[in-house]
Amino acid sequence: MGKKLWMIFGPLLVASVVLIGLLFSPFKINRISPTIEKQAATSLSPNILKGDAVKRAALSDPYYVPFFGSSEFSRFDLTHPSVMAEKYNWDFRPFLMGAAGTQSLTHYFQMQGINHQLKNGKAVFVISPQWFVKKGANPQAFSFYFSQLQAVNFLQKQHGTRTDRYAAHRLLKMEQNTDNGNGMINKALRQVAQGQKLSASTQRNISYYKRLLAHEDQLFSSLKLKDDNQKKINRQLQALPNSESGDLIRQAIIKQAKQQTSNNDFGIKNSFYSHRLKDKLGKFKGFERNYDYTKSPEFADFQLVLNQFAADKTDVLFVIPPINQKWANYAGLSQSMLKGFNKKIKYQLKSQGFDHIADLSNQGSQPYFMQDTIHLGWNGWYAFDKKVKAFVDGEQEIPSYKMNNQFYAKSWQNLAPDDLNSYIKNNG
Repeated sequence: MGKKLWMIFGPLLVASVVLIGLLFSPFKINRISPTIEKQAATSLSPNILKGDAVKRAALSDPYYVPFFGSSEFSRFDLTHPSVMAEKYNWDFRPFLMGAAGTQSLTHYFQMQGINHQLKNGKAVFVISPQWFVKKGANPQAFSFYFSQLQAVNFLQKQHGTRTDRYAAHRLLKMEQNTDNGNGMINKALRQVAQGQKLSASTQRNISYYKRLLAHEDQLFSSLKLKDDNQKKINRQLQALPNSESGDLIRQAIIKQAKQQTSNNDFGIKNSFYSHRLKDKLGKFKGFERNYDYTKSPEFADFQLVLNQFAADKTDVLFVIPPINQKWANYAGLSQSMLKGFNKKIKYQLKSQGFDHIADLSNQGSQPYFMQDTIHLGWNGWYAFDKKVKAFVDGEQEIPSYKMNNQFYAKSWQNLAPDDLNSYIKNNG
């Protein structure tokens, strides 16, 4: 009887012991292959965003450049940067770190695991005006891309600065709304938010927990990767000319975009219009007239990102995309509000020394610039590509940033752009 039980449960017991041993081992337990790195660079997988192992492996090589953003990265048109880089064998490849629902807070906490890889390097950051709504980041969306590994990375690197206290406060608020926290971690976060030092025993417990989480990440983060996006890229590669000629590429853009925007007057991709807009188009008439992207806690969350880039001395190109102008006119989205957002966000950047800004915000009326209502499409991606390639291929600069913690204040979060000149006079 005992022998039969061992035959049934013995292998499971042995496997469990081995797994536990691996998880608590002090050694690195899994090598990330170049194939996994390539797949992860375009996967947009939550596992990749939550973890460290794959990102660290890929970004340790300057061949991969981190691209921070959100849902625009999933629009794999023929001029999407991942398509263009592969077709024309650019000297670098985008490593896409963003998906639907990712905003500044998600990017700040995932950056905690790749500080070494960001140090003295380059990055591209797409700023979506839609992030800057009244309530800021959605706790459920944040939770989807957040991991306890990010929290312990933060806790091990924090030094009680204003940035650290604000980050801990924001994370606690997000966790409070999702019931996704850990008692030990949340207690440590509360101490940081209140400006208290962590005890030696707390730091020791966090280190043990970090080892477990890091090994779990090394073992499992690459197991659920799919190659669906690579298949999309492969299909688009065939639609591009073999020569990286501007004229030929523009011809390919017009050919594809014209075919794929034939069922509506907004220049929106047919599939998006049919599935998301057509049957309820009347409801969207004037629907966005009260939208406001000028007052939001997102401005302070964005400051977290800027402070991290400054600490890592990362040279960053910030891209501000436009809104589909025809759609904005139909939905009633205020152009003066959008201009106010631009004015405010560019002041936050430039006043602190972030001078590399590709402002595409006034090009939303250009033909085939947008794929849908808010996301870059054919000509939009091509304009993006030219700005990005010139930046990444250019000489590495040593940035000189002048950080200003006033951008965490409620007064800045809620500042009306019309009051910016007075704000500068009083605080500049």
